[in-house]
Amino acid sequence: MRIAVLGTGMAGRTIAARLAELGHEVAVGTRDVTVTMARTEPDRMGNPPFQTWAEAHPQVAVASFAEAAAASEIVVNATNGEGSIPALTAAGVANLAGKVLLDIANPLDFSTGMPPTLFVKDTDSLGEQIQRAFPAAKVVKTLNTMNAYLMANPKQLAGGDFSVFLSGDDPDAKATVTELLRSFGHTDVIDLGDITTARGPEMMLPIWLRLWNAVGTPMFNFKIVR
Repeated sequence: MRIAVLGTGMAGRTIAARLAELGHEVAVGTRDVTVTMARTEPDRMGNPPFQTWAEAHPQVAVASFAEAAAASEIVVNATNGEGSIPALTAAGVANLAGKVLLDIANPLDFSTGMPPTLFVKDTDSLGEQIQRAFPAAKVVKTLNTMNAYLMANPKQLAGGDFSVFLSGDDPDAKATVTELLRSFGHTDVIDLGDITTARGPEMMLPIWLRLWNAVGTPMFNFKIVR
């Protein structure tokens, strides 16, 4: 499939590389290709500049948000949560219409330092905001309750024996995303219901962040035992 991954951070890079490994035609979208490729400094998390990653993954194209979205069948939102709607707006309403929009972003607010708070919660979610902003897109919220490495390859931890959640209004879109998740190696996919249920997994981030601090590694996940 032709898949656009919007976002050049660790989540975007990791998902894009995994999709390419699985045989998909992948383009990473960024606001300004020239500026992104010219950066030589590490990102704020200390990761190498995107240019270094792109050179190591020549099978993945790099394009503007709009170009990547226009050429895709599926769009993955791997941008920073605060920048998600502006990035998707730059991708273009028409370029998102009718397409599965897989949202893996979190509404994290770092304005008061660490740990971050959530800029939307309880009565709304980032997933819902995106669906309202782009009503012709088929938004599916998933993968936001784990780090990028486990998103892309769950077998790296306990053989992938943990749970991943799914929220969205369109049953066919959720079926498409479920198939993609299973191709990554996820075996316990739990459909929570419509897009309003995205509030739950997004509000899991405060406990996820504190668990990271408590256990000393982000390589952990949730398992729903039933």
